[in-house]
Amino acid sequence: MESNEPNYGERTQQKKRSRFSYFFSGLIGAIVGALVILFVFPEVGILEGNESNNTEQSIVDNNQSAVTKQKVALDVTTAVTDAVDKAGDAVVGITNIQKTDFWGMGDPNNDGQSAEAGTGSGVVYKKSGDKAFIVTNNHVIENASELEVTLSDGTKLPATLIGSDPWTDLAVIVVKGNKVKTIAEFGKSELLKPGEPVIAIGNPLGLQFSGSITQGIISGLERTIEVDINEDGQVDWNAEVIQTDAAINPGNSGGALINMAGQVIGINSMKIAENAVEGIGLSIPIDSVIPIITDIEEYGEVKRPYLGINLASVEEISQYHQQNTLKLPSDVKSGVAITGVEAGSPADKAGVREFDVIVEMDGESIQDVVALRKYLYNEKHIGEKVKLGIYRDGKKQTATVTLSTADQQE
Repeated sequence: MESNEPNYGERTQQKKRSRFSYFFSGLIGAIVGALVILFVFPEVGILEGNESNNTEQSIVDNNQSAVTKQKVALDVTTAVTDAVDKAGDAVVGITNIQKTDFWGMGDPNNDGQSAEAGTGSGVVYKKSGDKAFIVTNNHVIENASELEVTLSDGTKLPATLIGSDPWTDLAVIVVKGNKVKTIAEFGKSELLKPGEPVIAIGNPLGLQFSGSITQGIISGLERTIEVDINEDGQVDWNAEVIQTDAAINPGNSGGALINMAGQVIGINSMKIAENAVEGIGLSIPIDSVIPIITDIEEYGEVKRPYLGINLASVEEISQYHQQNTLKLPSDVKSGVAITGVEAGSPADKAGVREFDVIVEMDGESIQDVVALRKYLYNEKHIGEKVKLGIYRDGKKQTATVTLSTADQQE
């Protein structure tokens, strides 16, 4: 006899099979979806646990890399940037303005128009009262009818020339000091060592590149460079300079060479510019600069011992005149011939004559004009006596000269 009661066991099994089918279908769908995502967006297909760990590790690695880079940058650049921050604003631009004639040629006596003749650099080294004092090169301001100074912030100020010295290629100019905020600190060039890092600051190629900074090392100390001051083809002076491979270009002249303490240890003056030469810049040692600018500030010029004679190196004189005019012994091949004596000069008062030949000063051998000037300017002082060993008419004798300045002669 069939029962009409519902078969609850069978219904339960059907429900279980139905739920399993739904679950299995859902699982298959999830897996397929995951595979599609992995295929289309492979970078997203990372298990949640691994993704969290990998992301955290990536952040740590990136942070470590950033910290490492920051430390390297600080170690490399801090000394340089600190030095530049200290001295950079004390370096200014200098514009040489000259009067020109109808043809555009320089003519200081012309009352016509003025034009920019060149630009260079300078270093503010002192403020006194309402004035700021700037040291630069003589060749930067030479023949200027007007001078204009451009500060690091672009402010332009008219400048006045205090004085210059062609022998050392230095000059001092002044501007009103109310706009000047930074004064350079002088160091000691005698303490420099070859290989020491240095920084050159200036305006290469004009004010367009004002405040340019180049870095290098001290390549050599006490280098001697021959200088023809009056451009007559003869060497007049031997300039003693610092050699550096920090880039120095036209317009850098008069700018600062500084050490890592931000102290000025040289005034950039020139470079050797030849096709086969690279990286030879020259700077006037600051120890030599200080007494020159001190004299210029006080006198408007450099006070040097003065003999009052015109000179020519014996080696530049023909053999004929060595023997017949100067009447030198055949074994005397060097020295300084006196080609003229100024009336009332120290040499004149000491009995020195034209055609005398100086071969010694205080017992020191004198080979040529440069050696005479170097001994006179570097070893002697105004008011001192110098004993000259001279040849006159073939015979050696002595003369003692009391040194004075050019403005003290009668």
